[in-house]
Amino acid sequence: MKHHVVLPHLHTAFRFSVKKPAVVGLILFGVGGSPAVLAASSNADAVSRGAYLANSFGCADCHTPMKMGPKGPEPDQSRALSGHPEQLKLSPSPKADESWAWFGSVTNTAYAGPWGISYAANITSDKETGLGAWNEDDFVHAIKTGKHAGVGRPIMPPMPWSAMSHMTEDDLRAIFHYLQTVPPVRNRAPDYQPPVQ
Repeated sequence: MKHHVVLPHLHTAFRFSVKKPAVVGLILFGVGGSPAVLAASSNADAVSRGAYLANSFGCADCHTPMKMGPKGPEPDQSRALSGHPEQLKLSPSPKADESWAWFGSVTNTAYAGPWGISYAANITSDKETGLGAWNEDDFVHAIKTGKHAGVGRPIMPPMPWSAMSHMTEDDLRAIFHYLQTVPPVRNRAPDYQPPVQ
């Protein structure tokens, strides 16, 4: 007799057939698998999913500084996800007109517009300048509310937090778990600058 098994806790439910109910227990609980092994496997799955989501959402597009390469601008992988370089001082931003409303820096990590000047944050695992001291609730609340650490100043454009806020908490936690595996880069990105009145 075949039994259908649905695993509703997965992002997409999977249905498969097994011949004996005992096999269901083996699939769900493993053969002699300890809770530590299952937790490690679960964390590895979360990190893998988080990497997939972060790469699909283009986090590196703004949080990894660009540098000039032999064929033009390219991501500086030695500074992956470290945000706007703290030592890079920018000239005053250009003035907006009827056809241009906002501008990006040569590193693609600083942006000027009607909101002021925003800088891509360091989202590596560095404990002092990145997300290393955050916990997953801080990260989820930041993305869901559009406020730094979920309680601070508003997160400014062009960070697409409002689009990301529609993601499930599990997906946001997976992204956070992945970011905690990114090698730490010590880089204190500048603070947001409100518009000059």
